[in-house]
Amino acid sequence: MNAQHLDFYMQTILSMAALVAFTSFLMLGQGRLLRLIFVFAIQGLLLTLTTGLAAYSLDNPHLYISAVLTLLLKVLFIPAMLRREVLKMAMHRDVEALKNKTLIMLSGASLMIFSYYILHPIVQTSNAVMINALAVGLSVVLLGMLLMISHRQAIAHVVGFMSIENGLFFAAIVATHGMPMVVELGVAFDVLVAAILFGIFFLHIRTSIDSLDVDLMNRLHEVEK
Repeated sequence: MNAQHLDFYMQTILSMAALVAFTSFLMLGQGRLLRLIFVFAIQGLLLTLTTGLAAYSLDNPHLYISAVLTLLLKVLFIPAMLRREVLKMAMHRDVEALKNKTLIMLSGASLMIFSYYILHPIVQTSNAVMINALAVGLSVVLLGMLLMISHRQAIAHVVGFMSIENGLFFAAIVATHGMPMVVELGVAFDVLVAAILFGIFFLHIRTSIDSLDVDLMNRLHEVEK
């Protein structure tokens, strides 16, 4: 389908989909935690703009509430919480040496292609926005999983987990033209609870091993008394 034949809403959604996928690639290759958190906040801002655009174009007022919740949680609250943990642990100057960074990025590109490949059969029955929203949503989920596997820091794992939720949220908003309000509030509440639990988790790790490197947990052993 020629992009020139699409209306403003569809063209903007396709642009947002490309930017959301691009931020997932940026997070995958980040070695500095503060930059990783910043890119995650940018991805949350893109989700906020996408939700707001869907609310305006589809005349769906309750999506504005979802946009505000996304802004508060994924652009302000969660990034601020993660940034505070990084600064408290004095990890803002540390650079994580990623093993086989080139292989990781190639794996990310392969996952993107794989997402479009497995969704290709529904192209004939769906428009360009639908197929791209589903493909980008799936690829963001897979890239979030790869981020959790390839990075050692617990904060990077949290960002990967939240990125997975971002991919599901993006696909749901665009493909379904907005979930029911009760579902959106439930998702926002789950994200908030998860952020609080991660904060408690960080506190226990920091007091136990004075680090957020998950590799150090593998070296823990019970000391016989």
